[in-house]
Amino acid sequence: MGVETVLLLVLASVAVIVAVHAVAERSGLPAAALLTVVGLGYALLPAAEIELDPEVVLTLVLPPLLYSAALESSLGAIRRNLRTVVSLSVLLVLVTALVIGAGFALFVTGATLAAGIALGAAVAPPDPVAALAVGRKVGLPPRLVTLIQGEGLLNDATALTILTVAVTAAQGDGFSTPAAVGQFLVAAVGGVLAGLAVALGVRPLRRLRRDPLTSNAISLATPFVAYLIGEALHVSGVLAVVVAGLVIGHNNASWASGASRLQTNAVWRLVNFLLEGFVFLLIGQQLPAVVRGLGEYDTGTVVTASLVTVGGMLLVRPLWLLLTESLPQSLHTRLGAAEDPGAGPGRRLSGREIVVLSWAGTRGVISLAAIFTLPEVTSSGEPFPDRSLLLFCAFLAVLVTLVGQGVTFAPLVRALGLRADRGDQARLRNQARIASVEAALRRLDDLASDDCDDVEGEALDVLRSQLRGRLAGYRKRMDMLVDAEPGEVPLAPQYEAALRFRRAALDAQREELLRWRDGGRLPDEGLRSLTRELDHEEGRLPTRAP
Repeated sequence: MGVETVLLLVLASVAVIVAVHAVAERSGLPAAALLTVVGLGYALLPAAEIELDPEVVLTLVLPPLLYSAALESSLGAIRRNLRTVVSLSVLLVLVTALVIGAGFALFVTGATLAAGIALGAAVAPPDPVAALAVGRKVGLPPRLVTLIQGEGLLNDATALTILTVAVTAAQGDGFSTPAAVGQFLVAAVGGVLAGLAVALGVRPLRRLRRDPLTSNAISLATPFVAYLIGEALHVSGVLAVVVAGLVIGHNNASWASGASRLQTNAVWRLVNFLLEGFVFLLIGQQLPAVVRGLGEYDTGTVVTASLVTVGGMLLVRPLWLLLTESLPQSLHTRLGAAEDPGAGPGRRLSGREIVVLSWAGTRGVISLAAIFTLPEVTSSGEPFPDRSLLLFCAFLAVLVTLVGQGVTFAPLVRALGLRADRGDQARLRNQARIASVEAALRRLDDLASDDCDDVEGEALDVLRSQLRGRLAGYRKRMDMLVDAEPGEVPLAPQYEAALRFRRAALDAQREELLRWRDGGRLPDEGLRSLTRELDHEEGRLPTRAP
């Protein structure tokens, strides 16, 4: 395709992404599922076929998506839930790959165990993007959000390592369990160390240049640097990206300036919006590529392979969760409950939570990218066993979960009544606000105890007065939250009125600045600078009383 054709496709894709998100907001349907369906529709048109290049996805698309997700994750919450996250992202991925591999070897005519495990490894890791987007919208409890996030951050490294070992065995190069375990441990430990090294290397750079543009450039480059270093060292580049993102996100409050954080967050939101949109469109467009090679298989073989893949994928996850939750307490995977008020540190998942976690296992572009990395031929020159069938089964697994589970996830969560307690969240945040203002007043008292001249003393008095007024408002808000019913977040009429009047005042200020610019009294540079001040002030106003 020529440059103009590529540009037209990119622009058309952006237009589709924006339109689909608008439809998703109005209809309540997940944007990921709608984009996939649109991609399927495009694949059926007599237009230019766009084939998925696995190297492009694994090198250019996966690192920024994983890094952005890691920045927004809670390292502390994942650490408290580490054993559960490892159970889902390592052990469950391994069991899923083995079950699908065994099913292929037993029920699909002519299929080998190694080829089946390669398929199982590709479809084993859930892509949490769609589930988390819906889960946050319907108010999924923070504990479940942490588990889904943590699983999605770490399971790709496990799956890609298993896939490499399975492909080696399928090519006839032999399989050694000790060697496979050793390879996995080296990849995992090396990936963690590489990610830590990148995070520690970023820290002095961020402190040396704290201006927003430099911080943005460093932030955008970091996931690619981590991935390339991991791959160059023959360890898990995916895990290096995740670890770097978790450490940097955990320390971002002290490593970057406020202006840098505001701009970096905005940039990563845009990157996520576009990349995720392109990814889900790309999934649907792979239909011609995966159907093309099915002519050599009879219908019975295709149906059997599809049932083994989809059935194994859908059944293993809930069974694994039920099994791990039924273990004796001494062996039970510890679930940290610091973010779940009232829950003890060893509380098991409830039946409703198991159902939601089971249905949150949507597969995505990583599964397709992984299966497309299968070689065309083995090391002996023979065609890779059942490659076309494996591609189709992986595509079907992604389609069934992304569309089927994606569309039904929100209604399921609502039907089960499994939602975060907004009242508890509001009380916790208000307590933190009170503590932060009290700390500020103590710091000002310390400064006032030093020798201050009249000007400094007056400035301190003004600032203390402002903070005390804010503290009084927070304490009044706290009293309302304490007296509220469980789960209720009361809205003070005065608070809502103040927000409405403040926004009206900001609009009036912008209109007056525009009149000054249009009347030639204020240059455009001055308008942009003053408007930016108002924009930051408006950005601090909450959309709702938290």
